[in-house]
Amino acid sequence: MKDILFTKDAPAAIGPYSQGTAFGNLVFTSGQIPLDPVSGEVVGSGIEDQSRRALDNLKAVLIAGGSSPEQVLKTTCYLADLADFAAFNAVYSEYFGSEAPARSCFAVKALPRGVLVEVEAIAWRK
Repeated sequence: MKDILFTKDAPAAIGPYSQGTAFGNLVFTSGQIPLDPVSGEVVGSGIEDQSRRALDNLKAVLIAGGSSPEQVLKTTCYLADLADFAAFNAVYSEYFGSEAPARSCFAVKALPRGVLVEVEAIAWRK
């Protein structure tokens, strides 16, 4: 049976989905965008600040599922502008370091609330 994940340390879902789910020893996060968990407002106007907030939200959901960034197997990252790729990578490497998970990264036409970045993950848990 799957577990529905929820933490007040990440923004509540803005649609008909959960922050994440877990099944057995796997954790699946929904895409996390740079919303403040308390106010629900977009944080920052640049890619660096927005990336940090989105990754902080991702980390909070992973922890709620009994996992962590170190246990992430795969991420999927969405950027509103591929010109932000290098700046996003710089922030991403702060969270995942030299043993980064497998990753796909796409430029998309638009993201919810007009944000610049969204990140989702699949991780393992003990």
